[in-house]
Amino acid sequence: MSEYLSNIGLEIHIQLDTRSKAFCQCPTSFGAEPNSQVCPVCLGYPGVLPSLNGEAMFMAYKVARALNCRLSERSFFDRKNYFYPDMPKNYQISQFHAPVGVEGFLDFPFAESSHRARIHDVHLEEDAGKMIHAGGVSLLDFNRAGTPLLEIVTEPDLRGPEQTEAFILYFRRFVRYLQVSSGNMEEGSLRRDANISLRRPGQDLGTKVEVKNLNSSRFVKLALGYEQERQSKILARGGSVLQETRLWNENRDLTLLMRSKEEAQDYRYFPEPDLPPFRPDRKFLERVDAEIPELPLDRQLRFVEDYGLNSEAASFLTEEKERADFFERTVEAGASPTECARRLAGDVSRILNRKRLSLADSALTPRRLAELLEMLDSGRIHDKIAKKVLPLIFEEDKSPGTIVAERNLQQITSEAQIRTLIRGILDEEPAAAQAAAAEETKIIGYFMGRLMQRSGALAEPRLSRTILEQELKER
Repeated sequence: MSEYLSNIGLEIHIQLDTRSKAFCQCPTSFGAEPNSQVCPVCLGYPGVLPSLNGEAMFMAYKVARALNCRLSERSFFDRKNYFYPDMPKNYQISQFHAPVGVEGFLDFPFAESSHRARIHDVHLEEDAGKMIHAGGVSLLDFNRAGTPLLEIVTEPDLRGPEQTEAFILYFRRFVRYLQVSSGNMEEGSLRRDANISLRRPGQDLGTKVEVKNLNSSRFVKLALGYEQERQSKILARGGSVLQETRLWNENRDLTLLMRSKEEAQDYRYFPEPDLPPFRPDRKFLERVDAEIPELPLDRQLRFVEDYGLNSEAASFLTEEKERADFFERTVEAGASPTECARRLAGDVSRILNRKRLSLADSALTPRRLAELLEMLDSGRIHDKIAKKVLPLIFEEDKSPGTIVAERNLQQITSEAQIRTLIRGILDEEPAAAQAAAAEETKIIGYFMGRLMQRSGALAEPRLSRTILEQELKER
């Protein structure tokens, strides 16, 4: 075990799901033709003026409130000055002196308990363009330039790579619940940089190193694990860790020096003269409060308490807000919570994954799933029939009752009818029937299979087995 403790803080950037950019009317559609969603404002032409996107500011306050931040009564923008080819103005409109919110926290699940990470600040800024390196040249696409970007800076409260990965995965659920961002890491809607420092127990924080190019939660864990080991070796031999920015190289599984770490003064922040301060009024803040839903961890704990689910099932259901909503509406329609959770995690998820559908895009509704589970519970159908009916709901867009009636799939529960079928099968194979009567359980299973085949899998299994055992004893 290492003699050093790690302290990790994150800088998380989320692209907000607004219809237009932060300071102009250009659309924000992902995957459009390069440089087709640009205008003089987001390209930084001289003489043009930015105009604040109110929807972006509303989402920013919504996130800050949900993160338990102290909200700014007067938020304004600053210019962050630096040169990079994908930054057309040579400065970024950001917030430094008066961000949207400060001093918040977020509770998140890790190792079967709840942990807390403090939030330093939440601020709104504009995204840069995108550079594409191909064939020895660098191509610039400014479609992304000016897209509203919300940066959330945590305090160095995370302990180790695994806990940091858990925080990022939960934070993705968090922003999706708030419906402010898709949180799609592949499309760059959620990006993160990490700052890590090591110290001995009881000592102050060590020198931090920033790690970039963390394109997935898995890379976060790998990069921080590598950096933890690298810094431990430096400190163990009496060296000093340098404050710097390093890039994660996924092909070589190591971090490489990018540059010496900048300080805030290196960016020469000064107030943005073309945008007035934003002062949220009471009505604005009331609307923010009204739109904050029950957050995923709170909902997960409630599902365990109210519905008697285990933590694994509750975590799965609350991973996506749509899935959690679907579950609760199905239970409201009369379904058993545990059976509903089991079906959603099993058969329903398999069908959705195979068809590449979301619940909202499918023909399965809470009422239809509740009806299917009620038919199962009442004995009208058994589990094998349910497994046959469920995919037909997706394919035919019909209720379970309609499908069962049209295909004559109702379970056979008549004792006389089942006994007649069993006697016919036993009469066809008297030798096997004698072996089964001698308690050879494999042969009993064989006869159950024959019965299901002959009945079209409609014979009620428990009653059928009871009758089969009775008939065998009498032979």
